[in-house]
Amino acid sequence: LVFVDFDGVYQKSEVWINGHYLGMRPYGYISFRYDLTPHLNPAGQNNVPAVQVKNEGKNSRWYSGSGIYRDVKLIKTPSVHLPLWGIYLTTPSVSEEKAVVRSETRVANGSGEEKRVLVATRVKNSAGREVAAVTQEVLLAAGASQAVTLETEVTAPALWSPDEPSLYTMEVEIAE
Repeated sequence: LVFVDFDGVYQKSEVWINGHYLGMRPYGYISFRYDLTPHLNPAGQNNVPAVQVKNEGKNSRWYSGSGIYRDVKLIKTPSVHLPLWGIYLTTPSVSEEKAVVRSETRVANGSGEEKRVLVATRVKNSAGREVAAVTQEVLLAAGASQAVTLETEVTAPALWSPDEPSLYTMEVEIAE
């Protein structure tokens, strides 16, 4: 699967690939993504993207220019992947004894067949040492996406404070 991510295009952008209209974003201060996959030419042939921006009238007090003003990324993923903004993390309970870490991970299956996958969540402390982990097997229908909620506990967490800003990292892995 191939996507294009725009981090910022100021004012009423329209996007095409190889003459196929992908969509319009009327607002200039939001990132967005388009799926290029069904419109790409076969390997060895050029692909032609096009972006049109219409900045009409006085419409902003912050950015007086127009056009693509932030990064544009071409993203290639396997058929089973994490969609954009597909991870949501909360800590519903935190104490000096333990912290409950809950992740909701959306997993997408862009293939035409059912897939059995493992979704793993790992929590690492500021030294990079794994302090909690959980794994779940999921059966994904062809072309579907599914939210997978996993919960684990960190024992005796280093609590964050301005004097000791202990930070944890969460990693998510999908394996077929």
